[in-house]
Amino acid sequence: MASPMSASRFLDVLRDEGISVVQVGDWRTHNRNHVGPWGPVHGVMIHHTVTSGTAKTVRICRDGYAGLPGPLCHGVIAKSGSLHLVGYGRANHAGLGDDDVLRAVIAETALPPDNESNTDGNRHFYGFECENLGDGQDPWPEAQLDTIERAAAAVCRHHGWNSRSVIGHLEWQPGKIDPRGFSMNTMRARIQDRLA
Repeated sequence: MASPMSASRFLDVLRDEGISVVQVGDWRTHNRNHVGPWGPVHGVMIHHTVTSGTAKTVRICRDGYAGLPGPLCHGVIAKSGSLHLVGYGRANHAGLGDDDVLRAVIAETALPPDNESNTDGNRHFYGFECENLGDGQDPWPEAQLDTIERAAAAVCRHHGWNSRSVIGHLEWQPGKIDPRGFSMNTMRARIQDRLA
């Protein structure tokens, strides 16, 4: 169990991992904390956006859309590899997911199948949305994959977690498919190598 790091510390650990960070507006105080708590935090969740174009993607992830107000994550990882900070605190990214998965993330053990939606993930996960159409055809440039690896490793390093604390949305909530186009097991291996 861990308390969320401060916004300033979050920025520092991302930069210390060698990431090109873009700060968007009032990201440090842009959150959904008024609808529920953020923390304790237990892991990092990776998503794809089903959008194209960095400016449009960042705008949607910051502002949200009808029925789902922003921020929709903490950081947007562009195809270029830049990471755009759009919010900090509770964000509408994880939704309800499986309590058994959360227990496995906390214990850093193998993930069970996600077959329930009974636990508030927005409270417990840092979220990174990654610019991709999510159709299995849109490419994942190495610069983008590298930043996903670095961002997740940065958060894990700060909290003393290993790569089993990093999951995809598809491993948390039944019916989700993101991120589509790369394997979370492969990404966790990359993250673990970086942490080592």
